[in-house]
Amino acid sequence: MKQIILAAGYATRLYPLTENTPKPLLPVAGVPMIEHVLASSAAIGHIDHTMVVTNNKFAGHLEQWLVGYRETNPNFNGAIINDGTTSNEDRLGAIGDLHLVLKQEAIDDDVLVIAGDNLFTGDLSGYGSHCHKTNAPVLGLYDVGSKEEAGKYGVVSVDDNDLLTSFEEKPEEPKSTLIGIALYYYPRATLPEISRYIEEGNNPDQPGRLVQWLYPQQPVHTWIVPGDWLDIGSKETLEKANALFATR
Repeated sequence: MKQIILAAGYATRLYPLTENTPKPLLPVAGVPMIEHVLASSAAIGHIDHTMVVTNNKFAGHLEQWLVGYRETNPNFNGAIINDGTTSNEDRLGAIGDLHLVLKQEAIDDDVLVIAGDNLFTGDLSGYGSHCHKTNAPVLGLYDVGSKEEAGKYGVVSVDDNDLLTSFEEKPEEPKSTLIGIALYYYPRATLPEISRYIEEGNNPDQPGRLVQWLYPQQPVHTWIVPGDWLDIGSKETLEKANALFATR
């Protein structure tokens, strides 16, 4: 299985911290954020190659990080993919970047997609087992605990078999407290659908939109992430992550 880490955003909401440093390299409890992501996804298993897709502004920063990371993790098989964009205005969007990597690297394998700014405290091994068992798309879910908080994200509903039955992006009246997060499994057979999504002119940003488009056409399974989940989109969530991970 190939792992694609989405890290091509410009994180302007975190300026000045991210003006000259890519968000995935910001320290969380003294460790680059992306290394927490890799530690969590390693538990999923079966990953033989990791591709971090970033932009032209920060590709050099991540390539330098990769050199250092390999010194302490010599068995890590990874690469940095430059999407060629230079600003928030010409970015490809998360789904656009996913499509770019799939095509450019000629990937013909199952794919795990995870955002480079999503942090987990729980064990993700069960997600890997679920993906292997279903051999169908699997969306990671998280219960944010309140409908008010859920309304900031993509709110989902599932049936008794944990199949996705509804996905609404930032609804005014959320149906549940469950949200879809940037943790996706796409088996090899689903990859042509990602190309079709782009070719039909759909919105290339916000990775949840791909699942929102996909689930009415084929079964999309779900799995609720245990422990804490943090989407580092602001200085407040970064501070919360630092406090949380410092105690682990």
